[in-house]
Amino acid sequence: MKALVLSGGAGTRLRPITHTSAKQLVPVANKPVLFYGLESIAAAGIRDVGIIVAPDTAGEIRGAVGDGARFGLRVTYLPQQAPLGLAHAVLIARDFLGDDDFVMYLGDNFIVGGITDLVEEFRSTRPDAQILLTKVPDPRAFGVAELDVDGRVARLEEKPAHPRSDLALVGVYLFSPAVHEAVRAIRPSARGELEITHALQWLIDARRTVTSTIVSGYWKDTGNVEDMLEVNRSVLELLTPANEGSVDAATEIIGRVRIGAGASVRGSRIVGPVVIGAGTAVENSYIGPSTSIAENCRVTGSEIEYSIVLSGSSLHGVGRVEASLIGRNVEITPAPPIPAAHRLVLGDHSKVQISS
Repeated sequence: MKALVLSGGAGTRLRPITHTSAKQLVPVANKPVLFYGLESIAAAGIRDVGIIVAPDTAGEIRGAVGDGARFGLRVTYLPQQAPLGLAHAVLIARDFLGDDDFVMYLGDNFIVGGITDLVEEFRSTRPDAQILLTKVPDPRAFGVAELDVDGRVARLEEKPAHPRSDLALVGVYLFSPAVHEAVRAIRPSARGELEITHALQWLIDARRTVTSTIVSGYWKDTGNVEDMLEVNRSVLELLTPANEGSVDAATEIIGRVRIGAGASVRGSRIVGPVVIGAGTAVENSYIGPSTSIAENCRVTGSEIEYSIVLSGSSLHGVGRVEASLIGRNVEITPAPPIPAAHRLVLGDHSKVQISS
């Protein structure tokens, strides 16, 4: 069995962070989201992985993943010139996939517990396709599955205006080579993409075996800030405490806290779960639960909680910051007290909340 990992999306919901970085490389608990998926694939016993990459982020993905050896994988990069749909990714990966079964994994998705059990189930029963489903409050943003009275997949729709169920497709699919005929047979949807739901529906209509598994564990599509922060929180709940840095006697450490090599904490209060990256300095500050601070950051005279701070950023003398995603090499400082005004430099598609 092989794996096909999709890492070519534009990440528009995470702008402005993704104007300069691939969304699959935004870190959760100081590790890129993509790495969790690759580790899950390796843990399931799969070794050959094709990664779909877009022209503007291919270099960054290659630089981070390399040849895959650090994960125990053999990686082949497959360029996709435009985001033309999940089924299009299968189409252009035909030569790499050959006649092998494969798992297709969306690189910005996160599943706690990995996919080992799902892969073993597929290998033992070997349907033509196996999909993962989970109940969501608003299915209109997802591919949606309708099951018959016996629990079999009867119908699939992509982002329906009037969903027939609350069962959304999770971003992990398992396929036999039968899917190649399906992706060649379908036509682009109204939004100009080859939809994987249409390929699955083609298999169903052709009376091929399409099975489903309800995901009872934790799953998130990390496509927006709110979900990124929630995934970060869930991963930090499993954090193993460690201190490879320097903490002075005036600092209070409570709960699960991991401090990276060369980091220093002075006169501060850290309430876990918290991870502080290598080379980061924290002084006279409060860092609250569910916060990840990356490497080489500076936090002085500030408070931050339930947030992600990327590498090289600094917070100096600011009040409370929470529920925030702060990019790389960002500097946050207090505004002058007079005149009372907010001074902002914001990228396209930014969202800002200001207390009056």
